[in-house]
Amino acid sequence: MTYTVQVKVMPLKELLDPQGKAVMGGLINLGLGSNVEDVRVGKNITLQVNAASAEEAKKIAEEAGKKLLANPVMEYFEILVN
Repeated sequence: MTYTVQVKVMPLKELLDPQGKAVMGGLINLGLGSNVEDVRVGKNITLQVNAASAEEAKKIAEEAGKKLLANPVMEYFEILVN
């Protein structure tokens, strides 16, 4: 069976996010930043995974996240299987 797996990669909360700061600056310049407290910019990666079960598809995506999709020194990732 084919599963759609979303891998959300975000910078670690302890680290500075220069892209997020740039977006926040743009929102402020556009007059849209008054209600926005913080911005974090990450990546959303969609995988089509052939697996026997959703658990197996998640396991494959976790391995991909650890080995390729996220840098554990600077990022964390979350997985959603549909």
